[in-house]
This record gives sequence, C-alpha cells and structure tokens, in this order.
Amino acid sequence: MTTLTFILELAGATMLLLYAVKMVQTGIERALGPSFKRILTRAEGSRIANAGAGMVLAVILQSSTAAALLTVGLASSGVISLANGLAVMLGADLGSALVVQILSFRLDWLVPLLLAVGGWMFLKLSARGPKQTGRILLGIAFILLSLRLIGEAAEPIRESTFLPVVAGFLAGDYISAFLLGAALAFVMHSSVAAILLCVTFVTLGVLPLQAGISLVLGANLGGALIAIWLTRGQDPAARRIPFGNLMLRGTGAVVALLVLNLLVPPLESGRIGAGQVLVFVHLGFNAAIFLIWLPLLGLVEPLIAGLFSTRAPAPALGPVSALDRSLLTTPKLALGAVSREVLRMGQVVEVMTRPVMDLYQSGDAEQIAAVRAMDRQVNKAFTDIRRYTALMGRQELCKGDVRRLRDLSEYAINIETAGDIVAKRLLTLAEEKNRKGLKFSTAGWGELKRMHERLMTNIQLSYNVLLTSDSDLARVLFEEKGEMTMMERKSRKQHLKRLRGGEEVSFESSDIHLETLRGIKEINSLFASITYSILHREGQLHDSRLIEAVPARNRSSSDE
Repeated sequence: MTTLTFILELAGATMLLLYAVKMVQTGIERALGPSFKRILTRAEGSRIANAGAGMVLAVILQSSTAAALLTVGLASSGVISLANGLAVMLGADLGSALVVQILSFRLDWLVPLLLAVGGWMFLKLSARGPKQTGRILLGIAFILLSLRLIGEAAEPIRESTFLPVVAGFLAGDYISAFLLGAALAFVMHSSVAAILLCVTFVTLGVLPLQAGISLVLGANLGGALIAIWLTRGQDPAARRIPFGNLMLRGTGAVVALLVLNLLVPPLESGRIGAGQVLVFVHLGFNAAIFLIWLPLLGLVEPLIAGLFSTRAPAPALGPVSALDRSLLTTPKLALGAVSREVLRMGQVVEVMTRPVMDLYQSGDAEQIAAVRAMDRQVNKAFTDIRRYTALMGRQELCKGDVRRLRDLSEYAINIETAGDIVAKRLLTLAEEKNRKGLKFSTAGWGELKRMHERLMTNIQLSYNVLLTSDSDLARVLFEEKGEMTMMERKSRKQHLKRLRGGEEVSFESSDIHLETLRGIKEINSLFASITYSILHREGQLHDSRLIEAVPARNRSSSDE
C-alpha cells in the first residue's frame, strides 16, 4: 500500500511540476509578446552571438526545446544557417542547465510570498503585463511546491525494501539508468522537469549520486530527442538542426557516461550535498559541450548537411479548392469544407504578407507582381465560398452550425479585405518608396519590422482560433489586437516626434511610414475578427464599449 501511495503522490507532484513549467513559459510568452525571433535575427553572422541568443531564450522560456522550435522555424524560412542554428542550440542547452541550477536552490520560504503576490496580480489586475507577471510568479511557486511534494512523497518509502533494490540496480547498471533518464525526459517532454526530479531524489537520498549522474546524462539525450519528435513534419533542411544537436549532445552524453562510470572514481557529495553535485555535473557537461563544439561548427556543418540531403523541389501545383460540390447533400460535411477553404484563403494571404518588409527594401518588380497574382486566388476563393454557401441546404444544420457558417462567411470577407490591403496598398507603397529612393529612419524601420513580426505571429494564432474555437486562445488573440493598436499609436507618436526634431529622412518617407502602420494594424484587426463571435458567445465581450448612461451634468455642459 505504501508503494501505491508513493506512485500516486509522485504522479500528482510530477504533473504539477510539468504544469508549472508550462505555466511559466506561457506567462513569459504572453508578457513579452510573440517576437522572440528578434533575439535570434539580431545575432546575424556571429556564432558566439547566436549561442548567446540561444542561452537567453532558454533562460527566458525555461526550455531549450522552445528555443529549438523557434530556430527550426527560422531555418525553414532561410533566415538562419545550419551552423548558426547549431550555435543557438548549444547556447540553449547551456541556458537550460542554468535554469536547473536556479530552480534547485532551496527557495521554499518564497512559496507563500509568490503565491500571494502572483495570485493577486493574476486575479485582480487586468493589464496584460502585470497579469502575466502574476502567472509567472504562480508558476515558479508551483515548481517549488511540486519539488517539495515530490520530497514528501518519497519520505515514507525511503526505508522500504522496494526502493533500495531499484536504486541499487540503477547504481550498478549505468546503461539502464542512462536509457531510463532519456525515456523520462522524452515522456515528460521537458528535460528541465526530468532533471529537477532526479536532483530531488538524489538530494533526499532516495537515489545514489552515481545513479543520478547516469539518469541526468540520459535526460540530456532525451531532451535532444524531444525537438526531433516535435519537428518531424518540417522540411529536411530545417530538421538538420535538431538532428545535428542530437549528434553533438548525444555523442557527448555517451562519452561522459563512459568516462564518469569507467575512468573516474565515483564522485563524493562532500559539504555541498549530493543534489548540488548532480546539478554541477549537469551544468559542467553542457558547458563542456558548448566549449568543445562551438569552435568546431564550421567543420561539422558539411558532415551534418551531407547526412540529411534535401530532395529537389516538387513541381509547383495549382491551389486545390476544398469546396467539394458532392458534399452539398450532406450539409455538415459541406460546413467542414467551407472551414478548410477559409483556412486556405488565410494561408494565401499569409504568404502574400510575409515578404512585404523585404519588398519595401528591394522593390523587386517580379516578386511584387507574383504577390499581386496571389490576390486573384484569394478573390476567386471568396467568390467560390459565397456561391457554395448559397447552395448549401440549411434545414439539416442546427443553430450552432448555422451560426458557424455565418461566422465563416464574415471571416472570409475580412480575409479578402486583408488580401486587398496587401496587394493594393502595401505593395503600392513599396513601389513608391523604391521608385522615389526614399528611406526610413533606423528607429522607424525597426518599429515597422516589429509590427510586421507580430502580425505574422497573430495570423498563425488566428488559424488555431478558427480551427478550435477555443475561448482562451480567442482571448489571447483579442488582447494581441489591443497590443497592436498600442504599438501603432506609439510608433505614430515617435514618428511625429522625429519630424519635430527635424529628421529629413523621416520627413521624406512620412506618408509611407504612417500608411504602412495603418495597413499592418488593419490586417491584424481583420484576422483577429474571428474572436468576436467566440468571445461574445462566452459572455466575454460586450455588445458596445460605450457607457450606457451619461450623467445629466455632463450632458448639459456638452449641450452648452
């Protein structure tokens, strides 16, 4: 019975640990905005700078996997090279080890304070920044609390006959311990959580230090496998980065395992304690991998690139409409076809929007013409959706389905309008800027790029809202709409301030700058419109933001 209780309590505490790590990561993502890739794109060229950017990202997000996914996304777009991507991964792994060191300190006394302050900020404050800061503080408190619960769960079983047998087996069979650590990190989808779990067990004396070392080295291997699993659908050129990281980190983990178990005498805990020794081993391992491989990335890049050759691109095929006329006799299936076609419309507009900032710089006439041609696809899809929905039989649809069809039709209108803004306004501005040889100020160009980055992230978020109708995601996207409005207003004020300061560059490109700000904000609002019906249905959005009753004194004074 004691063993069963231990397993249940351990499972509950572990789930709380995973939830807490995810909670902190979500809070940071929402507080700092979606433009984390700016950290990486600013580190152009220098591998040391890319490694430093990866380290910063892993510490901020408390996850090297999150940094890996971001790097793979940039590699897919051709923004970052294989060698620089591997440098980011090496830095991210070291940053993740620093996170383990920070969270392993004895900070139990902070739990009540973090719960009180974080809970108050999250529940009582409505501003985005303070609210998400409260989420982060709650997540950190839950991490510390979960580690305490793991210790309490293990306390009664320390004297049992079962645990010493398992601990002795792992201490004697370092290969099994290594594989178990890799499996643990992969199943938990968090090497940070898996290593914190091992550190807690070693600190309590539940596991011997030598077994903990093998488990932690295995967790490093498992952490590299997570990124490979999560990027399995990406193109081969981008997947080289997580595979290359697995080769570097995995090889290092196997070598360290053999050295520490066969060539080096067993480590002693000494005065600092077994748990802290284990943390130092983990940190030292990642620091060694970082220092050994970073200077050699130029040599290993051709080897890794050669192992993952890319296929020649398939011939381009025309877009295929999802509006199957044979489904019209089954309205529920036809409704699904409309959803897919609206999603396809949005993806075409996304492809149109992505190169806009590059076209502002290059003014490439052929690429501008190609993007404008895509607007005709959007217009045709919109026309086809209107005809298709007119032919659908509504009798078999419930009220919810009818409402869904109406929302999709309205959203299709907004996506079509967004495509027109790109093709007829932003591209026209790009042509004018290059025809007249105009330039933006450095600060103004940075503001436009940040807004564009945020727009692209919000467009992708809108797809998730469209497919899931999740009110939490809808609320995040709605808040992003407000953030974009604030960014546009702030950039406009800064631009006018530069004009008053006499910046000639800003004066010459003023109209284009302001029109671009407005266009990006409008596209973002059009994609965010998918949230309105969802939030209104959940009672999270008022019909009007106007004050219902105006005091008589104010009304009379205004009449005068």
